[in-house]
Amino acid sequence: MTQAPATPRRALRRHDREIVALALPAFGSLVAEPLFVMVDSAVIGHLGTRQLAGLGVAAALLTTAVSVFVFLAYATTAAVARRVGAGDLPSAIRQGMDGIWLALLLGAAVIVTVLPTAPWLVEAFGASPAAAPYATTYLRISALGIPAMLVVLAATGVLRGLQDTRTPLYVAVGGFTANAALNAVLVYVAGLGIAGSAWGTVIAQCGMAAVYLVVVVRGARRHGASLRPDAAGIRACAQAGVPLLIRTLSLRAVLMIATAIAARLGDADVAAHQIVLSLWQLLAFALDAIAIAGQAIIGRYLGAGDQDGARAACRRMVQWGIASGIVLGVLVVLARPLFVPLFTTDPAVRSPLLTTLLVVAVTQPVAGIVFILDGVLMGAGDGPYLAGAMVVTLAVFAPAALAVPALGGGLVALWWAMALMMTTRMLTLWLRTRSGRWIVTGASR
Repeated sequence: MTQAPATPRRALRRHDREIVALALPAFGSLVAEPLFVMVDSAVIGHLGTRQLAGLGVAAALLTTAVSVFVFLAYATTAAVARRVGAGDLPSAIRQGMDGIWLALLLGAAVIVTVLPTAPWLVEAFGASPAAAPYATTYLRISALGIPAMLVVLAATGVLRGLQDTRTPLYVAVGGFTANAALNAVLVYVAGLGIAGSAWGTVIAQCGMAAVYLVVVVRGARRHGASLRPDAAGIRACAQAGVPLLIRTLSLRAVLMIATAIAARLGDADVAAHQIVLSLWQLLAFALDAIAIAGQAIIGRYLGAGDQDGARAACRRMVQWGIASGIVLGVLVVLARPLFVPLFTTDPAVRSPLLTTLLVVAVTQPVAGIVFILDGVLMGAGDGPYLAGAMVVTLAVFAPAALAVPALGGGLVALWWAMALMMTTRMLTLWLRTRSGRWIVTGASR
């Protein structure tokens, strides 16, 4: 007896279950990541202002270095998910191993670069003479953990591609807990100061990488996939990552330009800008969790040759993005009276902050669409288009942002320029999605 096709309502419920099952754990692991720096800040803050200032500079450098290589997670997720959809698990895991080997090579290159240049990098980022020695110490020790951090990125991509976002959540929570305990012991009990905090973080990161490797290696042995490095596979991973690297660098340039412009507006405006930016990034975690689900789901559908399923999943996730954006926007408006006093009591900061938060609230539905379509196209392996679209967005945003101080605008005007940036991203991504050119089926693009 032939099974009846799923009704539209059943299909929607199936998509909803998939999105929730992948997005909720992904959100938890995303939130856990910045807690590493928060723990280090809380521990080192009790050592003194110079130590905390040194951590601030070193953490900014490390965050920048690691965020540049986030393509290790994105590209691996899409490639692995395609092979899962095609029913070729050995090839999926082999693809993931290529990403992990690439992560190790890139991590080694970063160590070789950072160790001798750490004092110069710290000075270039504006560390004071009093804070520079602490920043250099933290940076040099923490650089030793970068290969582990990059392995975590690549292995997270492998598991997401395998439709598993729970394991990354468990590993992230375990890593955060270990980091907090190690920091307290090494800084206060062992008396190692800021070096102890750096070593605690490195040990926690290496532990996370080890757990991921155990999981991936077990999967490789179970499915007969080779663990040896393959030059052609590693090279293919690197080539797939280049467009996503360009996309990430363009996005980082947008944020750097915005911060630089805010600094030119005055102390009150730049202080308010940092508060708004921190909230904006927190909201992005919620939307990015759905985008991560999109990467895994779309890749799997395309790998299975199911064009209709990919389109239906895309439509449903966009609806989720819009709804989530509306909810987040309303929460921002309602929480303003409670949120602002947590960060400042200065009227000069509060005034632009309150108004700017309204701009952030209004643009959340747009952000919801942007994050979802970004995830859909990543899952489809459409990296070259994403790179070009983000370069176009940067070209639109930069003159608009630079015009803000020239025309006498303030922080609110700068964040309207940010809204223009998000709208431009939405239009470029929507045009690509509507064209259908992203729909390329098969185990590889």
